[in-house]
Amino acid sequence: FLATARSHRLFPAFWLAANTGMRRSELLGLRWGDVDLESCRLGVNRALVSVAYELPDSPGKTRSSRRSVDLDARTVEVLKAWRDERRLEAGRPIGEEDRVVAHPDGEPIHPDSFSQIFNRLVARAGVPRLRLHDLRHTHASLMLKERVPIKVVSERLGHATPGFTMATYQHVLPGMQADAARIFASLLSSTGFNPVEESVERPFGAEKSTPETGSDLDFLSGGGRI
Repeated sequence: FLATARSHRLFPAFWLAANTGMRRSELLGLRWGDVDLESCRLGVNRALVSVAYELPDSPGKTRSSRRSVDLDARTVEVLKAWRDERRLEAGRPIGEEDRVVAHPDGEPIHPDSFSQIFNRLVARAGVPRLRLHDLRHTHASLMLKERVPIKVVSERLGHATPGFTMATYQHVLPGMQADAARIFASLLSSTGFNPVEESVERPFGAEKSTPETGSDLDFLSGGGRI
């Protein structure tokens, strides 16, 4: 999808959505004053909503929706190039109150129009059915599969609690549980301990312990830490 969207004017918006997991309303409500390209961070402080024929800003769904999101170096470069392009479109400097995602004249883009543009690009790309909100779900799922702490993922998405994140993405967790089991088994095997070998009974008190230098794995494998 991103390869197809690359030639579209609003590619930076779709790239930002995929790389931050921001909601559609948050993306369209973002202003340049919320973006700190030097610190590689943006603040989600408002959301653009559609009420009748008006497009007012709202403070966000919940208190946790208002958050700080770190940006990777490539996304920063995409935003810098997009800001330069917007300056050429507008024929004037881009101010802090200007919207990051906007029409060439600076007017806000209606959420429905933004989704329709996305849908047309998906059809052109020939990828399986994909919704705009799926960029957010993909962002979260990939982070969880790469073992990013669930609290970090929850904060990045602006969820109310990590518990909500776990409930939403529980389909990702079984695979993570299997990975965790394999990693722990590998760590324990590195101690040389074999649980299926015939044990040799030792006299009581014959065990040696080295509480100062032993590791947690020593304790588990019988290597001496108590």
